[in-house]
Amino acid sequence: MPTIAVDAMGGDFAPEAAVEGVASVSLNTDIQCILVGNERRIQKILESVPYNPENINIVHASDVIGMAEDPHEALRRRRDASLLVACRLVEQGRAAAAISAGNTGAAVLACARHFPMIPGIRKAALASVYPRQIEYPGQDYLALVLDVGATVRCDASELVQFALMGSAYARRVSKVAAPRVGLLNMGREETKGGTVLAEAHRRLRTLSGINFVGNVEGHELATGRADVIVCEGLLGNVVLKLLEGLAEVVVDLTAAAGQRSWRWRAGLALLSSDVGRLRELTNYASYGGAPILGFEHVFIKAHGRSTGQAIANAIKVAAKAARDRVPEEIRAAIAELR
Repeated sequence: MPTIAVDAMGGDFAPEAAVEGVASVSLNTDIQCILVGNERRIQKILESVPYNPENINIVHASDVIGMAEDPHEALRRRRDASLLVACRLVEQGRAAAAISAGNTGAAVLACARHFPMIPGIRKAALASVYPRQIEYPGQDYLALVLDVGATVRCDASELVQFALMGSAYARRVSKVAAPRVGLLNMGREETKGGTVLAEAHRRLRTLSGINFVGNVEGHELATGRADVIVCEGLLGNVVLKLLEGLAEVVVDLTAAAGQRSWRWRAGLALLSSDVGRLRELTNYASYGGAPILGFEHVFIKAHGRSTGQAIANAIKVAAKAARDRVPEEIRAAIAELR
């Protein structure tokens, strides 16, 4: 199994969440992990939980990048930050992938500083999975949307590359042979959305090797029509946070309903398995994290509020992406396009 470098100091619940996640992985898998951060604090937390010392190493880092810090300024001033040290371990070949629940902008910039860009890629993309309905047996209940924050605006060529990267990731990680790719737009007509989206639609429609299903409207995000949703980062980030907010509202309303009367509680008891499934689907901790695609190495950006469970799942996603050679799959797709 590949070795994963874990930024132990990034995230709202660091370093406890990162250390607990790594400890869990060490007991249940053969994945090797390197915890990067304040060695004294990391060791103290490890001693309070069960773990397998044969699967864990610690690399000390004296600094940390805060969640609210300006990414450019942080990378300039904090050269020994745990995030940067984790990326350097991958750059040096000591780890196959890195993960962090810390500052998203700093994570993207750290990748750009330490990882080569795949030849032909113009912009990296931050991808994220989210739950949706399925239309046929065996379809993954998680869809992939990109970009959700690495870019703000992009042109048609970059949207096409996002489609190729997302399709390659879904093939390798979700094991979807021919992922359905949709372009997020304000209507299904190919001329909708302005010149950039219309041109992206035209190119994707004529591109061989990609299963393009056309434009996808907002209400279709929750359906199984597309496995990979392509959009620029500004729109994708808004969509992702809207989906997260709606999921939390649904779960909260379900809980509140059970407190209103015995009739509601009785009804929820009959639907207990479905309510449990709803909670599972809306729990971001079960998804692991979001890959930053476009680089020669794997980086998984975990949610800032990641718990130990979320970090453990992010490590497993990173190991799977590295083991299944996701960057190589993307490189081959981009080379064919060029």
